[in-house]
Amino acid sequence: MNKRILVAGIGNIFLGDDGFGVELAQRLLRRPVADGVRVVDFGIRGFDLAYALMDDYDAVVLVDAMPRGDVPGTLHTIERDLSALDPSAPEDATLETHGMNPMKVLAMVKAMGGQPKRLFVVGCEPENGAASEEIERMGLSEPVAAAVDQAVAMVESLVHRILAEQQATAAP
Repeated sequence: MNKRILVAGIGNIFLGDDGFGVELAQRLLRRPVADGVRVVDFGIRGFDLAYALMDDYDAVVLVDAMPRGDVPGTLHTIERDLSALDPSAPEDATLETHGMNPMKVLAMVKAMGGQPKRLFVVGCEPENGAASEEIERMGLSEPVAAAVDQAVAMVESLVHRILAEQQATAAP
């Protein structure tokens, strides 16, 4: 049995580098994927992502712009521990209908009784840091656009690693 993995591209294509996750998902959708791997461009559809996360995926890979104060185009992969999310805090589990806050989506999922077994975030430093969400323009900045091919390889490598771990644990 193949491990079920969701790769979720998130972001707003009308806000410059915030569209990184969407661009990455679109590129991955044009490539072959392993059995048990689902790639979806969620854009800013937080409710759709929340309901998808209620499915019993073995691992979820969120792909998004991730301001951390690094050089624009810098890529990061982190595994998140979801145990710290407090779904009882109303501000943590309230979704905006026209925006996407991944942590609020995850808090909502936890409040509904779901929780991905493993959660990874593949993020790219936007050109204007946290202010990038305020820049209304279509298209990625040059450094973020230049990082997309490397991010595709990073996500594919991560998916293959998760699948290999599953095969190693399933072997007698």
